[in-house]
Amino acid sequence: MAEENGCNGHQVQRSTTAIEWKVGLMNYDKKYLTAESFGHKVNATGTAMKKKQIWVMEQEPGEEVVYVRSCQDCYMSTDKYGHVTVEAEERGEDEKFTVEYSENGQWALKSCKFANYFNGVGDKVECFDKSPGQANWWSIQLYVHPQIHLRNVNRKRYAHLVGDELECSELVPWGSDSLILLDFDEGKYTLKSFDNRYLHREGNLVEEATEECKFTMEIHSGCLAFKDNEGRYLTAVGKGTLKCRSKKFGKDELFTIEDSHPQVQIVSHNKKSVSIRQGVDVSANQNPDEIEDSEIFQMEFNKYKETWAFLGKINNTNKYWSLQPPPLGTVQILRQETMDDSFFAIDWQEDGTAGIKGNDGKYLSNKQTGILYSTTSTLEENNKFRIIIVNRPILVLKGEFGFVGAKGTQFICNKAKYDILTVEHVGEGSYTIKGQEGQYWNVGDDNQIYADSSPAKFQFQFNGRSMMAIRAPNGCFLKGEQTGLIKATSNEISSASLWEF
Repeated sequence: MAEENGCNGHQVQRSTTAIEWKVGLMNYDKKYLTAESFGHKVNATGTAMKKKQIWVMEQEPGEEVVYVRSCQDCYMSTDKYGHVTVEAEERGEDEKFTVEYSENGQWALKSCKFANYFNGVGDKVECFDKSPGQANWWSIQLYVHPQIHLRNVNRKRYAHLVGDELECSELVPWGSDSLILLDFDEGKYTLKSFDNRYLHREGNLVEEATEECKFTMEIHSGCLAFKDNEGRYLTAVGKGTLKCRSKKFGKDELFTIEDSHPQVQIVSHNKKSVSIRQGVDVSANQNPDEIEDSEIFQMEFNKYKETWAFLGKINNTNKYWSLQPPPLGTVQILRQETMDDSFFAIDWQEDGTAGIKGNDGKYLSNKQTGILYSTTSTLEENNKFRIIIVNRPILVLKGEFGFVGAKGTQFICNKAKYDILTVEHVGEGSYTIKGQEGQYWNVGDDNQIYADSSPAKFQFQFNGRSMMAIRAPNGCFLKGEQTGLIKATSNEISSASLWEF
């Protein structure tokens, strides 16, 4: 069991085995269940899914019961009179619910102890109904970034685009073809390939989201199942092709979803791509215009040390960079699991370059042969690298106040639904960003982001898992405001200038 601070600041015992899903619960009136900041009040009046409307559903592996936790880290409880409170710091019988599913994909929460169904309309939230009616059915919206990786539980493989199909056959999701877009629309979900085609229940990819492309979502044993409009579950058949087949589910029909790590090309000061094409030595020795899997590295963030591990593909296996001890001091790709010498600090520079520092406190550079090695504790020109993202040809950005998208001639950051942005690397670590209507991002005289026929060049700076800061041509970071405006005015990185991608 893990300890966390509870509602009143006490230490709370929390399961370390439970699988958690952040969700919003929307009633038939299209209002979200809301946990108020003070007094542990709960209502169903939220008009959008923001912090107070985000709930965590906990489920132990192998169990079918759920516990519902608020943004205040307190559990939802009920008693025999149907009263609902959100004050419990620990899980017990009063906090245990089962989930039932309607034909249109809505969920009903039923108290395990009292066999009553939970409902909420306006300020009236209770758990007293003996059978589910209109007020007991909830549309469940996953609170995840829509760009995900999808993993089949039984095959232990990830989905990726192969021709006109999505196929669960990758041990590690590699490149843009493994990006899946998970879209929510009034209780149902669509699955899209990175080239914006929808998964049809028969396994092919189509241009339009018909009813045959919409799935309801269920939660079983800490995993997700997707059901089509004929009641058949999505599974991976044959070589791993995703399609709907059976009306019963087992391990073949269970999936997990994960955030997508940035995968990058790294170019050294010698204008060569860092590569593992020639063996275990990590070397800057390849033409940067001829990039293959051996020149792509996945960056994985360690939030406790604020450092990064670099994962690469070598001989059809995935291994991490490792800084060898003195006197060798070189970087090799050896480890299947991270250790202290697998983590590197990244010092981003205003010109878009970055220094990569090992756990010895020294920056990396490359020898004449190209092999990376530890050099000096001072950042010099020959220690600077360009880190270029390669698995985001399309981009969905989410800030503090919502998704980024176009509104008239501007791009704003408080939209409820996202726009797909197209990203192109234009050299020297700079990118252009284009909206759905074909207009580029540019910075106006008032430092706001406008749609324009001519592109401005931006730089990306990764800051934690699936988060980045975006530097504008004027040297400032893009900052979102509650009004929706995006302004290139921030000299420092703060929560308002970080974007989930």
